[in-house]
Amino acid sequence: MATRSVFFSVSRNKFDGTIPMSLCNSRHLDALDLSHNHLTGTIPQCLIEMGTRLSMMDLGGNNLTGVIPDSFSDSLCYLQTLVLNGNQLEGQLPKSLAKCNTYLEVLDVGNNRIQDIFPCYLKSIDTLRVLILRSNQFYGSINCLDANTTWSNLQILDLASNHFVGKFPIRYFSSWKGMIVSENNAELDHYVSYALTRKAVPVYISQIRVNLTLKGQELEFVKVPTIYTSLDLSCNSFDGHIPAEIGEFKSLYALNLSHNAFTGQIPQALGNITALESLDLSSNKLIGEIPLQLADGLIFLGTLNLSFNQLVGKIPQIKQFATFTESSFEGNIRLCDFPMKEKCIHEELGPSPPPSNESHRNSIDWDFLSVELGFVFGFGIFIGPLIFWKRWRKRYYKHVDDIVFKMFPRTYIRIENHQRRAHRNQGRQARRNQGGRD
Repeated sequence: MATRSVFFSVSRNKFDGTIPMSLCNSRHLDALDLSHNHLTGTIPQCLIEMGTRLSMMDLGGNNLTGVIPDSFSDSLCYLQTLVLNGNQLEGQLPKSLAKCNTYLEVLDVGNNRIQDIFPCYLKSIDTLRVLILRSNQFYGSINCLDANTTWSNLQILDLASNHFVGKFPIRYFSSWKGMIVSENNAELDHYVSYALTRKAVPVYISQIRVNLTLKGQELEFVKVPTIYTSLDLSCNSFDGHIPAEIGEFKSLYALNLSHNAFTGQIPQALGNITALESLDLSSNKLIGEIPLQLADGLIFLGTLNLSFNQLVGKIPQIKQFATFTESSFEGNIRLCDFPMKEKCIHEELGPSPPPSNESHRNSIDWDFLSVELGFVFGFGIFIGPLIFWKRWRKRYYKHVDDIVFKMFPRTYIRIENHQRRAHRNQGRQARRNQGGRD
C-alpha cells in the first residue's frame, strides 16, 4: 500500500493567532505552507522536530517571534526547504540545522532579527543551493577556516544588509561550482528541486517562490532554473579588492557588491560573466577607469550602477554601456563624456602657461636684478675716477689719444693741427680786442 503524502497550504490568507500544536500530530504531512498570514507567537518545537517527515516548511511573512528552536532531529532529516523569511525571529541560528545535511537545498531566514556570526557549520550541507541571510544582524568575518566542504552546489547567496566585515575569501569562488555552468551541463532544462511554494499546488521539487533584490528592486521569482545564479553582498563592511576570480562565475545573473568598502580597480575579469544582467558596484571606494572589457563582454547587461566611487576617465560607449543614463555613473567626479555633462579633456604636452599679471607683480626677477646691479657697479668703478680724480682723468685721456694715434695717425695729425690753428686764432682775436680798448 502506497504511503499517502499530504500537502497542507493556507498561504496568503488572514489567519491570526498562534500556530496550532495539532499540526504536529499529522502523520502523513509532507509539506506545510502557512506563509503570508498574521500568525503570532513562537514556532512550536514539535514542528521543527517534524523535519524527519516534512520535506518543505514555509512560515514566512508572518509575525512570529522568539528564537528558532534548536531541535532539528538527530535522526535522518528529510527537510529540503525551510523558509522563515519576514518574521521577527531573534537569537541565533540553530546549530542543529547542520543535521539536515542530506536533502536541504533552500534555507531562507532573511528579514528577521537574528544576531549571530556567519554559520560556518552549515558548510557541511553540500546539497545547499539557496542561502538567504539578508536583513538580519549577522556580524564578523565569513571566512570559515575549519570547514571541510564549501557548498559546491550553491546557486543563490544573499548576505545583504548585515554587519559582515573583512575580505571575501577567494577560495570560495573555486569551490562554488554551482555558479559555474558548463556548456555541456545536462541540467540546463531542469528546475531546481526546491520544493518551496507559496500557492496550494503540489509541486515538490519543481517550483519555488523566492524574494531576491534585483535591479534595485525586491522581486519574487518563480520556477528558478539551475542556470540562474545570484550573489548579493550589499550593505555590509566588506573591504579589500574585488577578487578577479569572480569572473569564473560565467552563469551569474545578478551581482550586487554595493555599499561596502571595496577598494582598488574594477577587475577586467568581470567582463567574462557574459550572462550578467544586473551589476551594482555603487557606494564603494573603487578607483581607476571603467575597464573596456566590461562594456565589451556584458552584452546582456540591463542594469548598471557604478555611482559614488572614485572612478575616472572616459565612459565606454559601446554595446549596452551606450544605453545607461547619468544616474549609473553619478558621484564619480572625474568620469566624463556621455552620459555625463562633463566632457573629457585630452591633455597634450606643451609650454607651460605664462604667469598671471598678479603673480608677476608680486614676484621679484632676481636674474634680471642681478644683471642690472652688476652693470651699475662696474660702470661706477670705471666712471667714478674720471669724474672725481683729475690726475687719473688726464692720464686716461692721454692714453686714449696715444691709442687713437697708433690706429689713425693722420686723423691725429689733423686734430693736432686743428688745435694749433684754434690756439693761434684765439691769440689773434685776443690782441685785436686789446688794441680796440686802447
